[in-house]
Amino acid sequence: MIDVRSYSVEETLKNGTAVRIRGVRADDKKRISEAFRKLENESIYKRFFQYKKALSDEELKAATEVDFENEIALVVTIGEKETETIIGAGRYVAFDAAGGQRSAEVAFMVGEDYQGLGMASNILRHLAGIAKDKGIAQFQAEVLRENKGMLTVFKRSGFPMKQESAEGVVHVTLSLRGEEF
Repeated sequence: MIDVRSYSVEETLKNGTAVRIRGVRADDKKRISEAFRKLENESIYKRFFQYKKALSDEELKAATEVDFENEIALVVTIGEKETETIIGAGRYVAFDAAGGQRSAEVAFMVGEDYQGLGMASNILRHLAGIAKDKGIAQFQAEVLRENKGMLTVFKRSGFPMKQESAEGVVHVTLSLRGEEF
């Protein structure tokens, strides 16, 4: 079983930037708040389906204090110790789906300067590995139709994918077991 609390791997983005993908920690509240403040309004809207100026204390607590069993959160950082900066994040929340299989809703946030460099794909790959280890059969996500970047990440993930659209939102399901829909 993967120990996600101490999960930490090195990756390299498409532009050569070395990053660390690690489990979120309770002391990441300030770093996540700073990363959020650097996001443009469009990125915030694509992630939260609404505009907001800041994350509330409750949202920061939820983002950083996860159980690492049913809720997994990874952050992507550059720098170390005092200079460590969060430039992206991904998470899933597991639930029992119809038919008795475990599923998880997945979501991502990527800093403006790092979009298009493969970060979300890297996070997805790591989250999927953890999820499969924990018996999760599929990921689900709600993606705005205009969020072409995220839809492309899912399409290129290598997992069988099903999409259903309604009212400008695409419901994406990825089979982590490789089963076709």
